[in-house]
Amino acid sequence: MEPFGQTITSLHNPKVGALRALQTSKGRRAARAFLAEGVHLVTEAHAAHIQPDLVIYDPTALDGAPLLDVLGVWAAEGVEVVAATPTIMERVCDAQTPQGVAAVINLDRVTAERMNARRRGRFRPLLLILDDIADPGNVGTILRSALAADVDTVLLTPNCVDAFAPKVVRAASGAHFHLPLRPEQSWAQIEAQLAGAPHMQQVLVADAAGDTDYSALDLTQRTGLIIGNETRGPSVAARSRATRQVRIPMYNHVESLNAGIAASVILFEAVRQRRATEK
Repeated sequence: MEPFGQTITSLHNPKVGALRALQTSKGRRAARAFLAEGVHLVTEAHAAHIQPDLVIYDPTALDGAPLLDVLGVWAAEGVEVVAATPTIMERVCDAQTPQGVAAVINLDRVTAERMNARRRGRFRPLLLILDDIADPGNVGTILRSALAADVDTVLLTPNCVDAFAPKVVRAASGAHFHLPLRPEQSWAQIEAQLAGAPHMQQVLVADAAGDTDYSALDLTQRTGLIIGNETRGPSVAARSRATRQVRIPMYNHVESLNAGIAASVILFEAVRQRRATEK
């Protein structure tokens, strides 16, 4: 198949600089966009009916791939689809080994309001709050687990890693196209969410020194769950808003789990309880 549109061969092409800028928080804020790298993420965007602003791909890497049909549809719909050499793909992608394609997704296409509008019709009891989590892999893992556990919304405090950073987007494996996210939330904004309808019946903070086993609580009721920073644990602001501190019991003197695993354990206990009530 002939490449779509132009083929970028020069590192000095303006598109190369614009795409590289999306690897930084400043660049993403300025462009109001983020980069979805790889066949899986671009396919997920298409499956979620999220149209990119631009797609860049390596024709050699995608030779014979079904995704080429998707790119053809997008090109016919007016999306800018450009080919590039492997050297250019290495330059514009964050991944050490680029997978041959990347799509620029406008942040306005994945707002919490848009995601909520697509998920109406089912009560989702859990509101997840990420409190200053710094590791991109942890945040991405949590977002993926949150989608799988059918979390209502994820709120991120201002000191969390950027939810749309490339490593977060890759680790989340498509969750950004389905899960309502509200980054950069002050505690005043979080309190407003906790106070909103439906009524929040408990606010839990995960803490290795907590006084309550996470599985002893009813997680089918409207619940806020706070996951704290990997090193410092929950902030003072988080602790002051929690009604209960919960722990995950562990054997062999293991003191704590990383934030991604701890969040997933608690979220899937909520799934277990919810499924039990639906039988």
